[in-house]
Amino acid sequence: MSFLRRRSASVPAGPDFDVLAMDPSDWPGNLGAGLLPAPDGTCQGVFLRYDLFGGRGPAMVIGNLPEGSPAREVGEDQVPFEVTQLLAALENDEPVEVVSTEDDPVMHEDNLLIVRRIKLSEDRISCVQFDRSDGVLVTIASWDRPITNDLYALLKPLPAELFQQR
Repeated sequence: MSFLRRRSASVPAGPDFDVLAMDPSDWPGNLGAGLLPAPDGTCQGVFLRYDLFGGRGPAMVIGNLPEGSPAREVGEDQVPFEVTQLLAALENDEPVEVVSTEDDPVMHEDNLLIVRRIKLSEDRISCVQFDRSDGVLVTIASWDRPITNDLYALLKPLPAELFQQR
């Protein structure tokens, strides 16, 4: 994806990579963002929670995890970090396992994404992942809503100012 690039060191706060997600103005609910800090202060990932349920829990979590992020290091049959975040936010402590994965080619603007669809033991969760050209892994976990190819058209880099400390 040619439009995704590393940000310069002149950005003092937030991630040093573009965060690919849905613009908050395109989403009718509430948005929350979380940064995963490393002990040295670098950003090891960003996840965004989109709440469509009026404060009753998120409908979707989108994570952006760069190479080397410990949150990416899950076993082959373990659920992605974003799924655990979604379940925790929903206060759902039922055990969830990966049932299967399937690769699916999807067009995003002029780029071909190879999207991994992750089927989970909890049918109400939809989960997909894809790698960006800059090494960032994007994971989308959705509660009670299927993830269709139309969703990828809404994904774009969010402005760095969204992650600046005030």
